[in-house]
Amino acid sequence: MTSRGFSRIVAATAAATAGLLVLAGCSGSADPAGSAGASDPNAEIVVGSQNEPTNLDQIFGGSSGVTEVFTGNVYEGLFRITDDAQVEPLLAAETSVSADGLVYTFTLEDATFHSGKELTAADVKYSLERFVGDESIAARKRQLSVIDTVTAVDDKTVEVTLSQPSISFTYNLGYVWIVNEDAGDLTATADGTGPYELGDYRKGDSITLDVNDSYWGAAPKNGGVVYQYYADPTALNNALTTGAVDLVTSQSNPDSIAEFEAAGFQIIEGTSTTKELLAFNDRIAPFNDARVRKAIYSAIDREKLLDAIWDGRGELIGSMVPPSEPWYIDLADNNPYDPALSEKLLAEAGQSGGFTFTVDTPDSGVHSTVAEFLKSELAKVGITLNINIITDDEWYQKVYTEKNFEATLQGHVNDRDINFYGNPDFYWGYDNADVQTWLADSEAAASVDEQTELIKKANQQISDDAASVWLYLNPQLRIAAEGVSGVPKNGLNSLFYVSDITKA
Repeated sequence: MTSRGFSRIVAATAAATAGLLVLAGCSGSADPAGSAGASDPNAEIVVGSQNEPTNLDQIFGGSSGVTEVFTGNVYEGLFRITDDAQVEPLLAAETSVSADGLVYTFTLEDATFHSGKELTAADVKYSLERFVGDESIAARKRQLSVIDTVTAVDDKTVEVTLSQPSISFTYNLGYVWIVNEDAGDLTATADGTGPYELGDYRKGDSITLDVNDSYWGAAPKNGGVVYQYYADPTALNNALTTGAVDLVTSQSNPDSIAEFEAAGFQIIEGTSTTKELLAFNDRIAPFNDARVRKAIYSAIDREKLLDAIWDGRGELIGSMVPPSEPWYIDLADNNPYDPALSEKLLAEAGQSGGFTFTVDTPDSGVHSTVAEFLKSELAKVGITLNINIITDDEWYQKVYTEKNFEATLQGHVNDRDINFYGNPDFYWGYDNADVQTWLADSEAAASVDEQTELIKKANQQISDDAASVWLYLNPQLRIAAEGVSGVPKNGLNSLFYVSDITKA
């Protein structure tokens, strides 16, 4: 993974107070041996993906696809999250923190936007206020709501005052784009400071990134990148085998792995943060009863499901926290597969005769296949599952925005996203006062150890409540053609830095 070696950071307090948290992780990028000759610095890299953004602006959702294409490539933050989950300074050349952990002062790098405008403190102020503003529905808005005021001290200095200490503040800033305050509507255009600028956007087809020849940092090692989108995984695999794309960001069809290996393709396996969830609308009956949620959990043979979908890859989890995060607890068996227990819990909840509900599932990825499996499993305990297949855009509107659903299937890619269970207004509506308190207090913790213990308590509680059914943790599999190198290895929140990708 690309690393420009930014090292200038001045902290007035310990790293824990500054929020420069580090997760244990795998190596940053794959650099396979046996590449076919020297790489071509002018080669265009064609990336195949099923993860198309719904729009190009992160504050209006954009889906994880907007992170995959734009974060760190077109737009940059004050900090950057590396492929192995470390925090590095990026547009923040220097950082100082007050002794009480409430005031952060950032000195900016000398950078320019793709439009030619020089980056100033006013742009940072605008970007941060925009991210936490009323219109924003950005994934980390709630965590960054601790921002009280943002002041442009001068053109190169920004002062951010928090309402309370936030141990993860700089980590969360790694996901906030710094945008040109004069750019206007960014849902179909872009103006960042990154190593690439938006070249062409064809909704439903592709996004082209051109090299930014005026980039303030190290130049990309390739001649540009095209993201080519495929709704069907078979079509994506065919594009790879025929050479139409050079690599795929995520392999969703494990049945093809052996075929690709035999053909000489590189199989790049890293650490995933993508959780496949059966999420309930916990606000409505019968899912406002934890016994019903737990009954559904225990009716599903998740090990059989994982084997059917991923042929032994991936792993079972029992909460929103994967093993790569410091507050992980092994809760895979906390809600065990036990149809007899499921029937007992249904009877206790007054549902001994079973009931019927509908799951809204996106038509992308493996969700519809998972839904058919769940339908078969739940029928064994008297529950009838109706499957409603919708597009990703429909899911975003119906489920995420309007919260008009009973249950849904979705892959949640974000790292450190247990905080969603501390927000009763989030689409699944889980509302537990203790969890909200523990998660809020964890951000104001004085040490990483204190933060970890509080989040572990929340972790245990959401599992005990079966707030959702965490079906499994996806494996992170990427496939690249021979001669391609520098491909990011891990799947942290869909980050996919392309500057170091080369091909011979």
